[in-house]
Order: sequence, then structure tokens, then C-alpha cells
Amino acid sequence: MRIFSAGTRRRLRALGLAAGTLWAVCITAGSDTAAGAMEALGQALPLRALRWELGDLWYQDQLSPAVAVTLGESPLLLAARPAVAELRRQEEFVPQNGGGEGEESVSVPVEETPLEAPEAADNGVAARTLIPTDPSGYTVVGRAYISSSREEPLSIPAIQEGTFDAELTPESPQILILHSHGSEGYTPAEDPGIVWSGDYRTTDARCNVVAVGDAMAEAFVEAGISVLHDRTLYDYPSYSGAYDRSLAAIQSYLAQYPSIRFILDVHRDAIEDSQGNQYKVVSTIEGEGTSAQMTLVVGSDGSGLTHPRWMENLKLAVALQQDLLTEYPTLMRPILLRNSRYNQHATTGSLLVEVGAAGNSPEEAALAGRLFAQRMAAVLEARSK
Repeated sequence: MRIFSAGTRRRLRALGLAAGTLWAVCITAGSDTAAGAMEALGQALPLRALRWELGDLWYQDQLSPAVAVTLGESPLLLAARPAVAELRRQEEFVPQNGGGEGEESVSVPVEETPLEAPEAADNGVAARTLIPTDPSGYTVVGRAYISSSREEPLSIPAIQEGTFDAELTPESPQILILHSHGSEGYTPAEDPGIVWSGDYRTTDARCNVVAVGDAMAEAFVEAGISVLHDRTLYDYPSYSGAYDRSLAAIQSYLAQYPSIRFILDVHRDAIEDSQGNQYKVVSTIEGEGTSAQMTLVVGSDGSGLTHPRWMENLKLAVALQQDLLTEYPTLMRPILLRNSRYNQHATTGSLLVEVGAAGNSPEEAALAGRLFAQRMAAVLEARSK
């Protein structure tokens, strides 16, 4: 008995091929090279095949295959799947001051004076230079201002020692650059056909923080330091859980490359005025032009998660801040010390680096990344002598 005609079978095959092609395009949208696209497909296909086997292909609740298997063991549990998914979403978005990996907005300066910056190139966004003018509320170590969310006061003598644990070795690679929130984007003067999502995000590496990572990696290589740049968008297509995914990648890289001593998670900030308008933060660099300002964010064990050596990361941040502000007095905003650990327990050379804000241009952000990497290379080389 023939159920479908030949024409119907052809149309079904065409539909299946079209659906497969559309899925492949979605999976590889964040990849800029054929190798990156194949890697993304290689990671997605096994999970998709498992979901197909479980009959879980069409669910949109982002529950993992392991959770789906568990729920499928009981009709009662399966009926409660929507409630389980909602609890999972609520858990992921709970503010992380009491526990867990932080996904909260981290830039909350105590007191910074905004200065006008008329020399900044016009990309349609107002420019400001933010500098701390009052030590109240900060821990001040030399040129470095530290804004801390921790209840315990910081020991200034321990930070002032000038040494930090991580140092360069002859092995390769030495530095890992990655982006937990890789789709965080900037504002170009002229939009070159960028596809944007909400909150100034894009998978297009011409205008997101991945391009800053490229500039940093190039500067490290020029300085003779081996670097690995992971251009994966861990916040795409789902923003929640990005730190969990980037941590899994970090652990994999450290297992494959035990020579890695320094991990830079590169982000950007988002800053608004009292009317809700975006503005960019800039620093005028003599002989270079206008750079985005930068912020170093250091995690700790204040959330309750294990992070016994977070002070070594803070010492590294202070050493870099002192050097950078000596060379470029307005490039760096105050260091932020937070309760969440931001995956920085992985090494004693781990930092979250916020490069500019959503209102900065890609060029301003790239210049900031290059200047930061050049000075970091100099500090690390001096530390290793």
C-alpha cells in the first residue's frame, strides 16, 4: 500500500533538507571560519542526536539531556517538566551575592567624576572620561583604587608587596583569552550591516568583544608571548549559563595545555546616564588616539564557592593597574573586587577585563585591548626576570 506519492516524498525530503540547512546555519552563526563552523557542528550534533533518541527534540525549555532522561523515568515527573524548567530559570537568574557564579552587572563604581571628552570620534554616543576623585569608599593602593563588595576589609600591606603568584614559563601557550559573554557589542560610527539582538549584542565579530580579543592576542604574540584565543560565543544562543559553559572550556584547555598561566575573560560594560541614554568611556592616548577606558574585575570567595587564592589574582590586577596608570593616567577605571568568582579559581593569573562600554566604537575598544596587552606583557616579562 502506497502511503505517499513520489511527489509528496520529494517535497518531504526537500523540507527535511531545508530544516537541516537552517539548523546548521543557526549553529554556526557565531563562527568566522570553516574550521570554527565545523567545530560548532561537531559539538552540537551529538547532543541533537541524543535529544532525537530521547524524543526531546522540540522542547524549548533548555533542560539538559541528563535532566530530560531523569524526568522521562516517571509520568509524574514528566508532567512537572514545565515547573522544573521554570525553577531552573529562576535559579540561573538569582543575584549571586550569596552563592553561585555571577552573571550580574559588575560595574558599580563608588564615586567617579565624569569629564567631558570632546576629542573622541563621533559615533553618535556621548563621550565621558571617568576618574575617581575621592578615596572614600575605596581601598587605595598607590595609583590603584579598589571598589570592594566584600564585607571584610582588605589588607593593604599584603597587596603592596608588589609580587603575584603567576609568572611566565618557557612552555606554550602561556595565556588563554576567551569571552564568557562574547556577543557583547560596540557601537560603530557607520553600521556595516550588523545584525543586532537586544542589549547591544551581536554574533558579528567585527563589532563585539571577540575583535578586542583578537587585538590583544596579536599584541601578546608581537611581544613574544604565546597565546590561545578562544573565539567561541558562550552566551549564544542562550545568555544564562554562559559562565558554566566557559568554565567547562577553561577546564578542557587547562587539561590539554597545562602550560597556561593567565586567563583573560574579556567583556565590555554598559553605562547609562540618569535619562537612560548610553554613553561611552574614553581615554585620550597621546600619539595613539582615543581609547576606551577599561576595568579589571576580580572575583573572590565571598559567594561561598571555593576560591582560596583569589588574593593572588587581586595582586596581579593591582600590579597591572599601577603600570597602566603610570603609562596612561586615564585608561583604567577602579578595580572591582566582587563576591562572585567568575571562574577565576582556575588559575592564580585569572582576570575579567571589561573593555569600554556598549557606546564605545569597535576601534576605541580594539586600541584599549592592544594597549592593555602591551603593558601586561611588559609587566609579566619584568616579573620573570
